[in-house]
Amino acid sequence: MSSPDITAILEYSKELDRLRKEQEDVLVEINKMHKKLQATPEVVEKPGDSSLSKLKALYTHAKDLSESEVNFSTLLIGQLDTLLPSGPSGQQRRRIEGNDQKRRKMKTDSDISRISPNVRSQLEAWASLKGEQVAARVTPDESEKDEWFVVKVIHFDKETKEFEVLDEEPGDDDEGGGQRKYKLPMSNIIPFPKRNDPSTAQDFPPGRQVLAVYPGTTALYKATVVNNNRKRKTDEYSLEFDDDEEDGSLPQRSVPFHKVVPLPEGHRQ
Repeated sequence: MSSPDITAILEYSKELDRLRKEQEDVLVEINKMHKKLQATPEVVEKPGDSSLSKLKALYTHAKDLSESEVNFSTLLIGQLDTLLPSGPSGQQRRRIEGNDQKRRKMKTDSDISRISPNVRSQLEAWASLKGEQVAARVTPDESEKDEWFVVKVIHFDKETKEFEVLDEEPGDDDEGGGQRKYKLPMSNIIPFPKRNDPSTAQDFPPGRQVLAVYPGTTALYKATVVNNNRKRKTDEYSLEFDDDEEDGSLPQRSVPFHKVVPLPEGHRQ
């Protein structure tokens, strides 16, 4: 199993702290608005009063912050999982048959009921990715190069912490040319930001290396962020992909925010 990305763990933890502090600030403002409306409810009937609009905006902001917290918690648990022992091997799992399978199910249900609510919610977050597209490293740890593709989550096993994913658009070099399925550990999966919620994307500064879907493909490659104006001007990053040289220079390519993720530590390309 690959080593955890300590830099990513620290960044995700820092971002979670920021989100929680901002949530506290928004909650304070919401409480202030509640007290104001309770003390003078007639104010909302005055022409030009925007109290209710402000309250709605605060609640919407709180909802967005909460969803961002869930997203970063999901990313963080993926990194932390590399510090935990993995589940039994595929060969060991195949040996469990008949009554053994029933006993394992009973033990699994008991184990899940004993884990902490926080860990349980994080496992549920991973399970909720079913049907979603994610970034997945499909090559084993000992490979010379890491290959990352956009795949669709079919199933997440809470016991073994393994994903079953489908590569819906395999390359021309794949034998048979059909769709391929993989079983991968959590450490090989990185969820994408939500397409309809730019606030779930990490705000990468210029010069930061990331992993991004190359335009027109379903493959992810290492790239460098050229600008950090995504949230203010556009929902796309301007990136320079490694080994993408044209006429002696690297062209800048626009990639949607929901197809860019942090670069895993030790990435080999």
